[in-house]
Amino acid sequence: MIVDCHTHAFPDDLAPRAIAALNAEVTEEEHAVLDGTVGDLLRSMDRAGIDKAVVWSVATAPKQVDPIIRWSLGIRSDRIIPLGSVHPDCSDVAADVRKVADSGLPGIKLHPQYQGFAVDERRVWPLYEAADEAGLIVAFHAGRDIAFPPEDDRAAPARILRVHEAFPDMPVVAAHLGGWRMWDEVARSLAGTGVYLDTSYTFHLAADDDAVARVLEAHSVDRILFGTDSPWRSQADDLSLIRAAFPDPEDLERVLHGNAQELFGPNST
Repeated sequence: MIVDCHTHAFPDDLAPRAIAALNAEVTEEEHAVLDGTVGDLLRSMDRAGIDKAVVWSVATAPKQVDPIIRWSLGIRSDRIIPLGSVHPDCSDVAADVRKVADSGLPGIKLHPQYQGFAVDERRVWPLYEAADEAGLIVAFHAGRDIAFPPEDDRAAPARILRVHEAFPDMPVVAAHLGGWRMWDEVARSLAGTGVYLDTSYTFHLAADDDAVARVLEAHSVDRILFGTDSPWRSQADDLSLIRAAFPDPEDLERVLHGNAQELFGPNST
């Protein structure tokens, strides 16, 4: 069993525009390798031998919370595990968190840069309090973002650590091995904590990075999740990189499936 814990997809009618807009923010070599639809994601999973995928969506405005829930429920299947999303500027953020929980989706995805907040801002505390109370997973884009200036630290690992320390029982996933292109800070702050780190969009850039090696040495293998960031990475290519990074069969099983099963429960079995 292999679970890709970090993928993206869009409604079929929106996917061409979404992919074109996102591709326009990056260099050609960083363009998406899939068309952004669930169908293309499933075909990629079949080619790579991946059984299930967690789909991350982000509400870039409060009005998108309900449509994301409806679409996520529509694509949910024995192979697709969608996350909801809540915007910090929702008029009743606790109510919107409860909508996600009541829908049966296992968690929410937050993207500080695209949603305009810093992870540890106190104005976001009511969202975390509601998620904690509801037992939801909170999955963050972590670190820098390829489409934003490098000094943008709203999703910095140290900020994520402050939230984890304030809500230690709330399952937190920090994407991109805890902080994209901020792996030194991950090694100093998040490594060794109870935060889950996913491997998305990391190992093709930094497999030989000393900071990444220090993160992997300090962080429990029980808190590492295989993720690709598809459609921006080839799932087959990233699976090969992860197999090389975790040569021990028991460790590899934890990263590819065991940890996802514990985090997402029956949806990932």
